Amino acid sequence: MVDRVVAITVVLPDKALEALEERSESEGKAVEELISEAIFKQLNISDPEARVELHLKLCEKYMREAEDFLTKKDYVQASEKAWGAASQIVKAVAAKEGKELRSHATLWEYMDRLAEKLEDTELRHLWRTANVLHQNFYENWMPSREVELSVKDTKNLLEKLRKAI
Repeated sequence: MVDRVVAITVVLPDKALEALEERSESEGKAVEELISEAIFKQLNISDPEARVELHLKLCEKYMREAEDFLTKKDYVQASEKAWGAASQIVKAVAAKEGKELRSHATLWEYMDRLAEKLEDTELRHLWRTANVLHQNFYENWMPSREVELSVKDTKNLLEKLRKAI
């Protein structure tokens, strides 16, 4: 299999876009993730490895975007993209086990169990750091250096969790 990411422009009526954005917000999922799930459902793709691949590709995409935003000194967007990368890697690990995480609460619960299972308390700290970035997206209170350090910590989280896949 060739490892690639395909970007497609999707044209939607306003009503569909609004519904998609509302669902994205309520489920704590990226719009890309929801569209991919709809495609999986339409094409009867239920292979857990396809979900793992989706989450890993979204994780990589969001971390690249976070790094790009850091370069541009857009710390608010860098914060959200790094959080997105963290949430996607957690979903990838869960998908490998055949689990689907559908809310922030289930992400937290899963990370708690995973840190316990792997006997790695640092995972909890790194996960909390990623979540602080998510909060910063909404509140924009973190100093730029803290965002940069937190994105670096989030990269450490990604590396640790890739080993669990």
